[in-house]
Amino acid sequence: MNAARRTSPELDNPVRVAADGCGGVVYVVTLPPEALPPVRKRDIELAWDAAHGAARAGLWGTPRGFRFLRPGGTPTELILAESSASCWADAVDRSVGLGHPYGLSLCLRLLALVDLLARARWTAGFYRMRHGSAEFHPALLRLAAVAPLTPGAGFDDAQFRAQLRPAALAAPAAPDRLTMPA
Repeated sequence: MNAARRTSPELDNPVRVAADGCGGVVYVVTLPPEALPPVRKRDIELAWDAAHGAARAGLWGTPRGFRFLRPGGTPTELILAESSASCWADAVDRSVGLGHPYGLSLCLRLLALVDLLARARWTAGFYRMRHGSAEFHPALLRLAAVAPLTPGAGFDDAQFRAQLRPAALAAPAAPDRLTMPA
């Protein structure tokens, strides 16, 4: 008799969520950040808007930590120490949830994009922020949705730049307008 093994999404989910004992939340993930799935560009846009709404409402979120387990390797640990990062993560958690790979990937990609925009001066031509809104070149958001995350859960600056320039030339020039988080 050939019996199929039954599985449940809870048993197969590589993300475990637990309280940290100090009022925060810890996500223990049996995948490294670079193995998290790509997301839809539209979901990045919606997450940006959710973060903006949360910041305006003063919903600064719960402190969060992430522990990515690597088979036979040292885990990658990430702590969201800034209140704005906790706010953004909380907004994504409330909208799509962080207890599964897609939601976790969406959150980390959003945070990685914000980090990239803040530190990589070459990105200045791909976005503009003013008067409570942000305008992004569509290629920037498309790439943030699919570019691989690094082992540290960010974007590789050089790799992102090399992929963005050709994508921007092929994409329409009309920017995506989003509200700007406080």
